[in-house]
Amino acid sequence: MVVTFELGVEDLADTRFALSPLNEAVLSLRVLRDPGLSAVHLPWRRSALRAIGELGAAEGRLLLSLVAGRGTVPDFLAPRPPAFAPAFEEELAAVRRTAPETVRRDLADTHLPDPPPEPLRTALAGGDAEVRRLRDGICELLQHYWEIALRPEWPGMRLLLEADMTYRARRLAVGGARLLFADMHPFLRWHRGVLHITDMLSHHHVVASGRGLLLLPSVFAHKPAPPLGADGAPALAYPCRGVATLWSGPPAVDAPALALAVLAPLVGAAKARLLTMLDEPLATVELARRLRVTPSAVSQHLRVLHAAALVARARVGRQVLYRRTALGDRLVGGVGG
Repeated sequence: MVVTFELGVEDLADTRFALSPLNEAVLSLRVLRDPGLSAVHLPWRRSALRAIGELGAAEGRLLLSLVAGRGTVPDFLAPRPPAFAPAFEEELAAVRRTAPETVRRDLADTHLPDPPPEPLRTALAGGDAEVRRLRDGICELLQHYWEIALRPEWPGMRLLLEADMTYRARRLAVGGARLLFADMHPFLRWHRGVLHITDMLSHHHVVASGRGLLLLPSVFAHKPAPPLGADGAPALAYPCRGVATLWSGPPAVDAPALALAVLAPLVGAAKARLLTMLDEPLATVELARRLRVTPSAVSQHLRVLHAAALVARARVGRQVLYRRTALGDRLVGGVGG
């Protein structure tokens, strides 16, 4: 089945990116329920399961009951982020305001054609007061789950997500919407103003009608994940690039060891590593992610390298991309050749 978003000129002008820690938390529950979805998350999954054990057996069952056997999750647990990068608590506050009839409908739709599992069924069969208690209990559990399983990992996750957005923004600037979606996922296809999302569990067509398109890069989405329902404004969580590097140790920089050894006494170890990495345009956040340091630390070294004419910089959208200059190439090539 296919979900389609019809986007006009104004919608393309209002296509934007956002980060959603709540969406990451909810999608991560799918990995806990089905480890076969993505082997790259297995190291995180082992530690997360140990953390969930601290919540109690009943609480763990309730959390996992939010994911249906077919992998769907309730739309009300993924509200549109109120800002570019909201705090988890800010998004969760919006969930706490969800009307009982919406909670009841979304939980039922999530598990179709099956009935909701027992941790949900009794409350959903009751009145609005029972559904409110269920909603608030889910929010409390998600808050605890975030604290023990995901908040410690969020800085690294955010760097990865921002690096993906930088890459996508450059694709959009160079080739428009067609290039933006071309390599986002094999299930996505842009054709004549319509974004087609194939291999979905539902079939509907959404006309944006000036509401734009919200794109959410995701660590835990294994394929494009639009809302289950067709009522809201178009939004799409999609798998971000580089997830395989997230749970591993600090990646080795792809650079000749001799170049690093010779350059390090000359310009310092950190600047030497940066120089050897910048044979392609990279943003500060991506460099920081690869080196496991803060963006501010990278920026300090880049300023020195730029002043020495060893790297050049160019602004693409809101990001600044850096690359070695010809002088930097000769320096790295000369000591590493």
